[in-house]
Amino acid sequence: MLSRQDTIKQFYTDIQLSPAYFDLYIVRRNILAAVESNLHLFKGNILDVGCGIMPYKEIILDKNKNVSSYTGVDFESPVNDQYSILKPDMYWDGKTIPMADNSVETVIATEVFEHCADPELVMKEILRVLKKDGILFFTVPFFWYLHLVPYDEYRYTPFALKRHLTNSGFRDIQIYQQGGWDASLAQMISLWYSRRPLSGAKRKILYAIFKPLVKYLMKKDPLLPGKHEFRDGDMVTGLFGTAYK
Repeated sequence: MLSRQDTIKQFYTDIQLSPAYFDLYIVRRNILAAVESNLHLFKGNILDVGCGIMPYKEIILDKNKNVSSYTGVDFESPVNDQYSILKPDMYWDGKTIPMADNSVETVIATEVFEHCADPELVMKEILRVLKKDGILFFTVPFFWYLHLVPYDEYRYTPFALKRHLTNSGFRDIQIYQQGGWDASLAQMISLWYSRRPLSGAKRKILYAIFKPLVKYLMKKDPLLPGKHEFRDGDMVTGLFGTAYK
């Protein structure tokens, strides 16, 4: 098994467009860009909800001196084998965060809300532990295959996500797209290549065809678009955003 640092590098922060990581390349690249573009907003004590191996912890602590501590909360029994290489700082049941009210200034939840059967319950719990004017940073997938079955609950539109956050008590909600039509096509190609059963010979040939096509499509699609007014006919690979208490 890879070490935590090697796992983070290969799967999260320096992922390559290689046959082994073809399906993860676009989504992990987009999440990292979203984290880095927002980390200047993070401050004080950070709580990472559904933290896994806390892949962005070192980046945040190294690049933002306004962050004083970083705490990860996740299940005691990992839902992903990869997560077994690191124990979270605290355990939860997916509903109740074992922290006092008004405990942290920042919460991050990357690719978490799609796994919540009752998302508003979790959002309200995040709101509870946030201090006044505290920030929530989040990412969710939109164009993605079934994963962590049977704990894959939702794919959010920006409108549904904003409604859930508003109902939970958050304010100043900003939601942005991750990728458009070109990135979505690139992601579909990469998912088809990685997930469809293929012989080794076919996979090798298709990789030579698909790699330059995916690179071309990604160049055509901005990695981090500005604030987006979502319209009929839009396509997104995922969403990210911020909300305040």
